[in-house]
Amino acid sequence: MLIKPNPATPEGEAIIDLADLLDGLQESTGEWPGADTVDILGEWLSRFSFEVSEDFAQQATGRAWVLRQWDRHSDEVTLWADEASALAALAHGVRSSWDNVAGTDGAPYRPPADDRTAVDLYYGPIEERGDEDYVLFATEISRRVRPPLKLDLADFDACTLANSSAVFHAQEGPDGEGLPCIEVAGILVFSYLDADRGAVRVSVHLDTAAEELVRADTTVPIEVEIGDTTVFSNLTPPPPASPLTPGWRARIRRLARGVALHDNGRCREGG
Repeated sequence: MLIKPNPATPEGEAIIDLADLLDGLQESTGEWPGADTVDILGEWLSRFSFEVSEDFAQQATGRAWVLRQWDRHSDEVTLWADEASALAALAHGVRSSWDNVAGTDGAPYRPPADDRTAVDLYYGPIEERGDEDYVLFATEISRRVRPPLKLDLADFDACTLANSSAVFHAQEGPDGEGLPCIEVAGILVFSYLDADRGAVRVSVHLDTAAEELVRADTTVPIEVEIGDTTVFSNLTPPPPASPLTPGWRARIRRLARGVALHDNGRCREGG
């Protein structure tokens, strides 16, 4: 099957130009001399860019605490989900080596119960730490994701790609702002413990939903389930009815048996 270049596109126009150049060379020389052909192709190829398209988006997916500890014999780096966990791990090592500092420079003979205090007393002032020290800092965890070319709720692959790009945002420590939230396709779903109401709260925010998910009436198709029960749905048409509960099944069986007994009795009377 022959391919016909489309002159309305930049690529098609370039192919037609190349054909004209080679036809002109053929007419003037009766052939395609190697040197002339290479010059034509070289100049023609310079019109194109062969760079790989970088259509990945960088996305922050959370934070990690980086703990680096070193002394004369080792240098270790570990990652932790929060500062308290990193400090607890650091304090555990400090307490196991407490004999190194017990009774010196104001350090008690027994390590304090508080992790931060134990670490500070063990390592001492920064300028006096020498060969044994540590650093602890928070950093963002990022990834590069390729967004779907077209986000379509009826497209399994597009939905799978969007779901695999979901991000969880945790509250940043006991005093941090914000609430735990999962973000997918611009939709924010908060799930958290609410001390004021004494309840587990789930809150869905659709203001930043991807445009492709918004219907003509400005709503987003959504269905909310708790366990196996649908508690909210604005789908059109409505979803299929849930399977009958065991109570309904038992009632139908009783009704069916009653009808069968009635029919059998009528048949006997008729016989």
